[in-house]
Amino acid sequence: MPGFTKNAIKKEFLRLLDEKPLSQITVKNIVEACGINRNSFYYHYQDIPALIEEIVREQADRFIADYPDIGSMEEAINAVVDFCSRNRRAILHIYKSVNRDIFEDYLWKICDYVLSTYAKSAFEGHRVSESDRRLILDYYRFLCFGICISWLNKGMKEDVREKISRFHELEKGFVEEMIRRAEE
Repeated sequence: MPGFTKNAIKKEFLRLLDEKPLSQITVKNIVEACGINRNSFYYHYQDIPALIEEIVREQADRFIADYPDIGSMEEAINAVVDFCSRNRRAILHIYKSVNRDIFEDYLWKICDYVLSTYAKSAFEGHRVSESDRRLILDYYRFLCFGICISWLNKGMKEDVREKISRFHELEKGFVEEMIRRAEE
């Protein structure tokens, strides 16, 4: 029953991660919580960072499947914020650990996905060069990623959705104007 054991390891790791910082979680804690031996853990995972990477990748893939369409820049950024909010404690524990880079890589992947998905509708019917498309998308990827990283650095304590909503009001029409200029 490798699938059962693997799922039990992930479930218990996430439960432990919700309770305490990553630096305080050991393979021994995980296997004891699962009722398995250490060899079973190492059969499935090289180490805890490998376990983290698989969990984060699966969560990112699940997130992507949950958002096949995104209609606005505000919706795109809020989708990323909602994902982080649902997994707040675990994300903060990983983010504040030496494995932060694993989380940041997948956060970038999520930002890239939501903005690329939004761009499909935003660029539809417009003749914009590939280099301008990439430039506009990069700007918004950096914006989305930066908002999330800033929010994480502050412990995810503020309601960042209010800022996103206000920013969306202020920048209303900006994407369309950039696309219009890129068509010229």
